[in-house]
Amino acid sequence: MAQAKSSHQLTVVAVAVALVIALFLLPKVIVKPKQGKSELTAQTAARTANRDQGAAAPSTASVEADGRPAGATPEQPHMALTAQQRSSINGLLVQYNATTDRNTKLRLATDLAKQYKAVEKFDSAGYYYEQVAVARPGEQAWQRAADEYFEAFSFAATAERGKMLGAKSRELYERVLKNNPDNLNAKTNLGMAYMASDNPVQGVTLLREVIATDPKNEKALYNLGLLSMQSNQYDKAVERFRELTAAHPNNVEGQFYLGVALAQTGAKEEAKAAFAKAKSLSSDPGLAASVAEQLQKLQ
Repeated sequence: MAQAKSSHQLTVVAVAVALVIALFLLPKVIVKPKQGKSELTAQTAARTANRDQGAAAPSTASVEADGRPAGATPEQPHMALTAQQRSSINGLLVQYNATTDRNTKLRLATDLAKQYKAVEKFDSAGYYYEQVAVARPGEQAWQRAADEYFEAFSFAATAERGKMLGAKSRELYERVLKNNPDNLNAKTNLGMAYMASDNPVQGVTLLREVIATDPKNEKALYNLGLLSMQSNQYDKAVERFRELTAAHPNNVEGQFYLGVALAQTGAKEEAKAAFAKAKSLSSDPGLAASVAEQLQKLQ
């Protein structure tokens, strides 16, 4: 459901002529086609998935006084761990690397994935869930791993990481769909992951396939609306967001971006109504500020 949550607050940035585009469920970096391929090997995925060397020997990185591991940077916002969290993860890593018992290793991999997810190190969580899926493959096992890599993809701070994590997400969602071609959530996320590839058209095709199967699919309608705005197809964006808000009237972001799209087409009064509706659905001060800014532009 495309509702805001603590890790995905409604975030807006100026695009083109003060157009606001959401980062919720949309990768922070959309790489233009033909910028070159970045091959992702299993070794590269494992190494990058664990920015604190979690897949290899336990990290001995020191922890700053404020609980931030030494070396954490603004480009790696999810590295911040408390000393207690670091100690707990390192303890599990010692056990994981030491055991030769298959069942114990899989249990520890699951525990590591859960702990990394809890501290929002989603790529690390994805890596360990993938180890479980390799040993015990199945639709749900592959999806757990794919969802975590996709979450990391949505936070990617650079084009390079976006392409790499997008590639890993695509690989794992393909495995999900091989087990169940009717998994629309996996197909939707696969479509969005393709937007950071050399074939973004395939991503749009997949999203349209989801809509063809489920015309009221909330996530697919939302993402197609955002993609239409990114390509300056505001009439099409209005159409998508109207479909979304008709089927899901309490979708805050859908109401907000319906207002943005309507404003871009010159339908000021309808835009004001959409902004008012969005504001009525949420007490988030960030949303209120964004609505006020957009209404000011319509004066």
